[in-house]
Amino acid sequence: MAGRARARAALLAAALAWAGPLAAQQPSPQEADTALANSQQRLLEIRRERERLQNEMERLRSRVHSLSSVVQNIQQQVRTTGRIVSELDLQIVAMGSQIQRKTADLIIAQDALAEKRAILQHRLIEISKRGPLYAGQVLLAAESFGDLLSRYKYLYLVSRQDRQLVADVRALRDSAAHGRDVLLNLQNMLSNRRDERAQENQRYRQLERQSEQSLQAVQRQAEQTRQHLSDLQRAEARINAFIAGLEARRRADASRGVAAAPARIRTADLGQLDWPVDGDIIYRFGRQQLPNNTMIRWNGIGIAVAGGTPVHAIADGTVRLAQPLGTYGPSVVIDHGGGFYSVYGFLSRISVRRDQQVTKGQVIGFSGGENSDQGPHVHFEIRGEGGQALDPIAWLRRRQ
Repeated sequence: MAGRARARAALLAAALAWAGPLAAQQPSPQEADTALANSQQRLLEIRRERERLQNEMERLRSRVHSLSSVVQNIQQQVRTTGRIVSELDLQIVAMGSQIQRKTADLIIAQDALAEKRAILQHRLIEISKRGPLYAGQVLLAAESFGDLLSRYKYLYLVSRQDRQLVADVRALRDSAAHGRDVLLNLQNMLSNRRDERAQENQRYRQLERQSEQSLQAVQRQAEQTRQHLSDLQRAEARINAFIAGLEARRRADASRGVAAAPARIRTADLGQLDWPVDGDIIYRFGRQQLPNNTMIRWNGIGIAVAGGTPVHAIADGTVRLAQPLGTYGPSVVIDHGGGFYSVYGFLSRISVRRDQQVTKGQVIGFSGGENSDQGPHVHFEIRGEGGQALDPIAWLRRRQ
């Protein structure tokens, strides 16, 4: 028993020695508990913020988005996860301090319980030795009424002290049991916080790697976009130069009095021309912002349609170009007279030849564009006098 007491004293001294310097620099237990509760509330709010960011990421993945938006979301998640790790660190330190305090309190309670139990055991031995008639013997030995009252009072006080001793033993036993439960719960919470911290650290490293990879992807995409825009500009320049050449020859012929072919498209055809293919518009005439915040100017429209769909001439005319044209791939340019031209790009196959006369609705090729950024579609333009790009939507028949 003495060896066990010495061991307990050594453990208590160690706990107090650890907690002593800590107490000098740490807040009081009540302040520490409040700080831990506040940290848990902050941790809950930070987790909600990260959940919102994760939901936003899912929405980004489910629709067309820019990689820069993804990178920004990931970087926000990195910062949020770092805040979670910081809060978990605070909680781990606070719980470690609580465990030390509770351990010291439990040792003190167990020592007090052992002391009270020893006293109670000694009293039970004394009571057992005196026998069940001891109280009656004490009272019967009284020599006077006053002595009887004194003896009765003495027995009453002794019994009340014994009952209080039993109550103290029970209270200390319950307190020690509660302390053990609290200590076990704190140890479990501390273990869980450490596991969470390890998981969050792993998540933090994964997000950092993902952020780095996404940044590299943004750089690659930016370079690809610049290259794509450069290719489009070169293709547009070729179309512009080609149509400008046709216009120059047309004007030269007109100045020499050469009879020109009748115009097959007139301003009266605004909103009346048939569509070259039937499909949804995926990009419109004019300036458009791409997902990566770069700008592009389309001289026509993109019509989404399954690959291999027949493409029809919008009016009678003469084929002036029927060949691959840079990034637009196989393309056809039809001269409708009067300075009007129609352009059909991203074809998979051309079914007409240069200088061939075509009629309205005739199949001039088949749609392609499967390998383009926009997917399978047809690029369609209408050019007016001087090669000016016109909005095709204004000329095509309004669809129901």
